[in-house]
Amino acid sequence: MASILKVDALTGVTTAGSISVTGEGNSTTTNLQQGLAKSWINFNGTGTIATRDSFNLSSLSDIGTGEYSVTIASAMSNTNYAVIGAVGRNANDGSMFSNPVGTTANTTTTQRVKGLYADGGPIDMTQMCSSLLGDLA
Repeated sequence: MASILKVDALTGVTTAGSISVTGEGNSTTTNLQQGLAKSWINFNGTGTIATRDSFNLSSLSDIGTGEYSVTIASAMSNTNYAVIGAVGRNANDGSMFSNPVGTTANTTTTQRVKGLYADGGPIDMTQMCSSLLGDLA
């Protein structure tokens, strides 16, 4: 018989914000807190840009052709966070995701993203998605 656990909060015993989860086959353990996305966004990067949905982000700015700045609501603990991103358009044009952009580095409260053609030229994308993994401050 399956069990259902309903709780409003989980707290680690050793460290309040850290909970270990045993992996498949009892082989390894994973830190649940570090394995969760700390922010993400899905937005339209063409014309008047618009956020479709997001988590832990407070604003989105259009910097120039294919270049955007995303403001993180609850700051990351450092700038060594991992970024996962994807872009897309209606046509197959070899576009890709780039971060950070040029000499503008990410900070603990801002992330820069850019849509690029395969040859490296900037392009506005209809589908822009980004997620951050790391520790919150």
